[in-house]
Amino acid sequence: MPLIKPRLAGTASAPLQPLIRQAEDIILGKQHAIREAIACLLARGHLLIEDLPGVGKTTLAQLLARLFGLQFQRVQFTSDLLPADIIGATIYDRDTGGFHFHPGPVFAQLVLADEVNRATPKTQSALLEAMEERQVTVEGETRALPEPFFVVATQNPGSQIGTFPLPESQLDRFLMRIQLGYPDRAAEHELLRGVDRRELLQKLRPAMDHETLLDLQRQAAGVHVADAVVEYVQALMEYTRSSEHFHTGLSPRAGLALLRAARAWALLEGRDAVLPEDVQAVFVSVACHRLHAEGGVPGQHEPRLARLVLDNVPVP
Repeated sequence: MPLIKPRLAGTASAPLQPLIRQAEDIILGKQHAIREAIACLLARGHLLIEDLPGVGKTTLAQLLARLFGLQFQRVQFTSDLLPADIIGATIYDRDTGGFHFHPGPVFAQLVLADEVNRATPKTQSALLEAMEERQVTVEGETRALPEPFFVVATQNPGSQIGTFPLPESQLDRFLMRIQLGYPDRAAEHELLRGVDRRELLQKLRPAMDHETLLDLQRQAAGVHVADAVVEYVQALMEYTRSSEHFHTGLSPRAGLALLRAARAWALLEGRDAVLPEDVQAVFVSVACHRLHAEGGVPGQHEPRLARLVLDNVPVP
């Protein structure tokens, strides 16, 4: 089945271009990772950044909040963190004689869950309803979270001391998992000789308001996907289910996540229809935390497994 030739949608992506350039001036040499993070936000997903300490994970989250003009809250996950420290709690007020709910940091538009795998599983699970349902329930009362709502979680490699691996059910709540890695030599040279990135962040002004972001999210959801692209996504999923390399294959929810991310990537590229290249651009970040090797270490997710799928499934 032939693909529909996409038309350029420059007016939709135009507000994003200066924003992307500003981001690339702060996070040096990581153009693809920056675009993945923005695509994740446009797709109304949540982002997991796994890497060594000191490579810019927290800086990227703060950068997104500033550029998009989002209310920001950071939660440092530790072994003694409680669910109420995230969601909030009802506290008795002696002056009024009543109980009042005090919202936790999850009631922000961008929530940074820093080192999320250093908290206990009970505390980690406090994010589940918020991430999936965009609401929390406290003492039987459901409270809606703000729009937009975007969780950026960072985690250290599981081999480090004092970490609790995220279960598959919680990993699946993240639309994308990315790694920043070390900068190349030229970018690191500029970083070492330049101004402290925290100072540059303080000088940044929002490049758009959250109403514009909500409109871009709606436009991303409306980007056209041809049947041939859907069949390509199905072929990628079927390969993971039938190949001897994988313990389990990608679920239908993973396929929906891949299409959401590909739509957002196409919008970033200024198109009103998804191409196979858009699927390939986001496939590794969408699939790698949902796949692990047959006979491999549980919880170990390697990008090479996702690239193996791309290498073995023909493009329509």
